[in-house]
Amino acid sequence: MKLAILGGSFNPLHIGHAMLADVIIREMHYDKVLFIPTFKPPHKEITAKITTEQRVEIVRRFCDAVGDGKFELETCEVERGGISYTVDTLEYIIEKYKDELEGKPALLMGEEIAAEFSKWKSPDVIASKADLIVVPRYPDVYGNSIRAGNSAIPVTNIKNNPTGSYLGDFRATFNPKKFPYPHKFLDIPILTISSTEIRARIASGRSFKYLIPKAVYEYIEEAQLYR
Repeated sequence: MKLAILGGSFNPLHIGHAMLADVIIREMHYDKVLFIPTFKPPHKEITAKITTEQRVEIVRRFCDAVGDGKFELETCEVERGGISYTVDTLEYIIEKYKDELEGKPALLMGEEIAAEFSKWKSPDVIASKADLIVVPRYPDVYGNSIRAGNSAIPVTNIKNNPTGSYLGDFRATFNPKKFPYPHKFLDIPILTISSTEIRARIASGRSFKYLIPKAVYEYIEEAQLYR
């Protein structure tokens, strides 16, 4: 089985995540994409008013709605607790699927994340045990506020705050020629959408329904998230 890993806060999961996973299955011929919600990211603080359990439920609803088994929720980071280090997750996944894996699992990351990959815990180990796939992204945060209708929403209320030495946004520029680890740069159409933008839209009462999968939209409405 060819396996790909897509981790993140999924705050919330949106059509960009869904599109990426579909490309990995349909165009790169992987058999399964594991969606792994982080418990406590080492590089940012999750500031939106949402619980870990609600973020997990967002992913669960999406994967269940797809229904063909190619997208699967993996809760190992939440169950493990503490800071969610990718190297620990990768070793867990390799062990869990050791009798099924075909080659190395793929690790998917946006280019703004890849730009700071060298700051991760044990990046050399990760690069040796996974096939790194870097995905093009598009900046979504402008200055100190995100425009939402006729008013600006303070970024501190919407945006996840980077910690330590991390920039945590598109000030970290990815240069494929200077990236020192073996990788594939995935050339797909860029979807100019982000979880940050969606949270801003919901908080300001703007339209967001078609920026997220139907099952995610229904859960956000049911639980009244991000209001």
